[in-house]
Amino acid sequence: MVGEKDRQSNFFDHLVYGRHIPQDHELAKIHREVDFSFVKEETKDLYEEGIGRPSWPPEVLFRMLFLEYYANLSDVQVCEQCGYNMLYRWFVGLEVGDKTPDDTTLVVFRKRLGNERIERLFERVVEQAKAKGLLVGRYKILDATHVIADVAIPSTVGLLRGARRKVLKAIGKKYPKRAAELKGSYGVGDPKGRRATEEELMKEVALTRELFSSAKGKYTKKVDQIIEGLQKMLYGQEKIASLSDADARFGYKDEDHPFCGYKVHIACDESELVTSLEVFPGNENEGAEKHVRSLLEKEDGSGIRSQAVVADALYDSAENRKAIHEKQLKAYIPSRQKKSDRFRYVRAEDQVYCPARQASIGKSPHEQGFLYYFSVESCRGCPYQDGCPPLNGRRVRVFVSHDYQLKLLDEDSERKEALRKRGMVERRFGSGKKWHRLNRARYRGKWRVTIQALMTFLVMNVKRMVKLLSQWGDNAQILPALEAG
Repeated sequence: MVGEKDRQSNFFDHLVYGRHIPQDHELAKIHREVDFSFVKEETKDLYEEGIGRPSWPPEVLFRMLFLEYYANLSDVQVCEQCGYNMLYRWFVGLEVGDKTPDDTTLVVFRKRLGNERIERLFERVVEQAKAKGLLVGRYKILDATHVIADVAIPSTVGLLRGARRKVLKAIGKKYPKRAAELKGSYGVGDPKGRRATEEELMKEVALTRELFSSAKGKYTKKVDQIIEGLQKMLYGQEKIASLSDADARFGYKDEDHPFCGYKVHIACDESELVTSLEVFPGNENEGAEKHVRSLLEKEDGSGIRSQAVVADALYDSAENRKAIHEKQLKAYIPSRQKKSDRFRYVRAEDQVYCPARQASIGKSPHEQGFLYYFSVESCRGCPYQDGCPPLNGRRVRVFVSHDYQLKLLDEDSERKEALRKRGMVERRFGSGKKWHRLNRARYRGKWRVTIQALMTFLVMNVKRMVKLLSQWGDNAQILPALEAG
């Protein structure tokens, strides 16, 4: 049964909190400006009405989770702080003499919420920001940052031995004597102080395959499921990084800096409020069409409207521009390659002009664009031939991609200003990593890292909302007009 907060504070609480809570503190401003009552509505299906003992009020537990990400605390630490920190007790809604929820309660509550429900809570905060007029709604800035997984990276030998340990442990739950016998045959001790030789590696591979083959179908369904999962992870197309976090993958921050973990992909408004996000393994490219479409669909689902999408050159592709144009949005994305000024394509005329100011006389279709060609007569003896593409039958041909044609649709007076706005998303990532520990995963598994990302940006959005409201006061509604002007 869901518990209720006592709205009638007693005189003693009013006296203590009234004297000791600094009303200019950021948490006090958040308490005044942001309504967290939506938590009860979004969690009501988790509780049976009138059955069982009253639980801790969901809003109290959610505010404690909020404080975890606000102040970089663990479950244990936030419970300790709420026990003696007067400001924290007041913020979460505990009376002076109330008991404090323990860390196990927080763990269970977070697990019951899950990443999908926490995403709805994140969206409710964005809705409040929109209702208060804090979203500019002009540019939708896309970008991603890496999050290092909370694992130690084992060697290949370490992975194989870890897999055998996992199978033997599963067997030992029902057949402890047999597991002990198998352990003697399939040793899992790690060599210390040196790197395994190729011969040792091949031996480890053979031992692992032999254990999988001999154990499969012989013990329990759980053992078979574990073996099948390990076979996919070890022998599948994607190389896993760790058995402790099988969702994490190896990726690159840039060409020279590999990492193991995840990427957090966000859409950010000009107000520096993050309006939607997704998390995927580190080996995936955030500039892929599927990830751009995913964020745009989330934006549409939340009713977040914009005029243009702004992104860096990693998103430079015809597929992305098509996906963005389908939403009736401009695509302000810089080109990965420097374009040549010798030949100029004029979209209105569907022609290419050469340095000698001759126009193309026709085109032929190709898979990713068109090949425009010039007349033999105009190319013969032309003084600009040395800098032209190779001649084919004394005729110059110039390829114009579909992507380049789409780029021309977005060449307008706002493009340069929009591209200058990309820096604000880097500030969001920088703040998240410096103040809210977004640089490293708190938990293991994609769904748990998704919870971390959602809660981190929920906290950052709330802080940003309070800052914007304090800057604009009652005139917050005019923010979009001023920014757009």
